[in-house]
Amino acid sequence: MQSSLRLGVAGLGTVGASVVKLLARHADDLAIRCGRPIVLRAVCARDRTKDRGFSLAHVNWFQDPVKLAMSPDIDVFVELIGGASGAAEASVRAALDAGKHVVTANKALLARHGVELAALAEKRGISLNFEAAVAGGIPIIKTLREALAGNQVSRVYGILNGTCNYILTRMEREKLSFETCLKDAQALGYAETDPTFDIGGFDTAHKLALLTALAFGSQIDIDSIEIDGISRITLADIEAADELGYRIKLLGIAEMGPNGIEQRVHPTMVPKSSAIARIDGVLNAVAVDADYVGELILVGPGAGGNATASSVVSDIADVARGTALTNMMGRPAGNMQPYRRNATERLQSGYYVRLSVYDRPGALAAIVARLAERDISIESIVQRSRAPRADAPGMHARDVPQPVILISYETSERAMSEALDQIRADGHVSEPPQFLRIEQL
Repeated sequence: MQSSLRLGVAGLGTVGASVVKLLARHADDLAIRCGRPIVLRAVCARDRTKDRGFSLAHVNWFQDPVKLAMSPDIDVFVELIGGASGAAEASVRAALDAGKHVVTANKALLARHGVELAALAEKRGISLNFEAAVAGGIPIIKTLREALAGNQVSRVYGILNGTCNYILTRMEREKLSFETCLKDAQALGYAETDPTFDIGGFDTAHKLALLTALAFGSQIDIDSIEIDGISRITLADIEAADELGYRIKLLGIAEMGPNGIEQRVHPTMVPKSSAIARIDGVLNAVAVDADYVGELILVGPGAGGNATASSVVSDIADVARGTALTNMMGRPAGNMQPYRRNATERLQSGYYVRLSVYDRPGALAAIVARLAERDISIESIVQRSRAPRADAPGMHARDVPQPVILISYETSERAMSEALDQIRADGHVSEPPQFLRIEQL
């Protein structure tokens, strides 16, 4: 049996602690599978006195992750600190400069500096593995980089954030407001105290940027992603989607178009019959459309200590076996093409539109006319009556906004956005119009 593979782990939070436990629990089996023992030699964390449920008595402790990354006593630096810069970036660069293999779960770091770090790893002839950075325990990185090497991918999309999927699922099942579901998600530990990164779509965008580069061989460009979160989704939208045969999901979508790549993150109405519509709760799902295998869908836990630790240890095992690639994106960094963005006005889809329309003569006709001015055709209109409030004596029904649901035929987002801006300016609606893209997945 070969000599031990020596690890240094920086960050002992939920994921880091799970990695240490997994390595200890499956040490013998990992040694057999990898042909050599995997040994934890050193760690770095903020609080040395914290009880993490395991002993670190025989492990070297570092206060500075950069010094750990450069330590001659480790072969692999496992970065689980997080963040696009600061200690995480400095320590990963130090490890690569020192010729250490790197395993990371840091999507934010790679979305900003991935191509540069990949080039550095290639120059040193070492690996930079990041399976845990996207979709937790789902092996989507290896699927795109290795299993589908003989395919040309045309589209990759999915549910990449369990927090958002949990909130939308509960809103639908229990008829609860967004605010109530968010508070419950925070109480259960699914959402942070400041949930903006999750519900704003930014977490999904970081992951999508990496999937896009893997799928299409382009340089990572997170700044080209159109991002919209779920905070504007109401129970009225959830119920309308249900009645129309759809469910609302926050999707990250990357697609190769005729003139470049389309990347977007937004809440989407998907048919109930589609596979992606059936993914509930905190689960993630990633779908890949490729020329030789058709469509693949991978489903599993997208977050949590154990699921993410599983992917981290998978990357470590590849290093131990000697099978880890020295080009993190499945191709040399120098061969990755400059990112070319598909023109937004070329992107066509149907749209769901919800309006609160004053019940006045000619209002609805004026709205339809504004849509027609931008060549937007309406597939269906659903209008519901809302009676005046009992506490508003003398109020006429025409003074109470009436909910109107429109479903459009295919049009561009620009055309729809401009039409709705004009409809709002005309004064026929009481609140900003709501509109969602409809994806026929």
